[in-house]
Amino acid sequence: MGERAQYRDAAARVGRSIARAGCRLVYGGGDVGLMGTAASAAAAEHGEVLGIIPGFLIAREGHLDGVEVRIVETMSQRKKQLIEESDAYIILPGGTGTLEEVFDVVSRQQLALHDKPIVFLNTAGFWTPVIALIEHTVREGFTPQSLADHLDLVDEPEAAVTHLVDLMEKAPAA
Repeated sequence: MGERAQYRDAAARVGRSIARAGCRLVYGGGDVGLMGTAASAAAAEHGEVLGIIPGFLIAREGHLDGVEVRIVETMSQRKKQLIEESDAYIILPGGTGTLEEVFDVVSRQQLALHDKPIVFLNTAGFWTPVIALIEHTVREGFTPQSLADHLDLVDEPEAAVTHLVDLMEKAPAA
């Protein structure tokens, strides 16, 4: 959950905003942490929620009742399905698992394997150092500027969801 109550508050606001926007929340399937908070809030607003979780994690993380839960065998299958099922990404603060997923999604965008919007919810400036690192890789010639231009930092949960919805509406039909 992180050390700051504002992370939990922001996660709940994201979940509610996604549901109120009529969008589906796709997440890692557990009933813990910020992702569980966001999913619970979306479900409480009668939003559509899809959780994708490896079976071995259920004993550790549980899963939400009353939402669609897809059980897979491996973390790789989970990530593959999360990427396939998502139309956009809103990235909340998190630990090493979140960082691993962030860089996978960003790398896939750089390789033109997807062109889905990516927004970092920058609660309490959490993602500022990561964006600074990505900008450093651009300045040093390892990352194209076009990739960095598609990574948006947004401070408020409702604004992040609105921004993603706007980006998806502007995107050409697949």
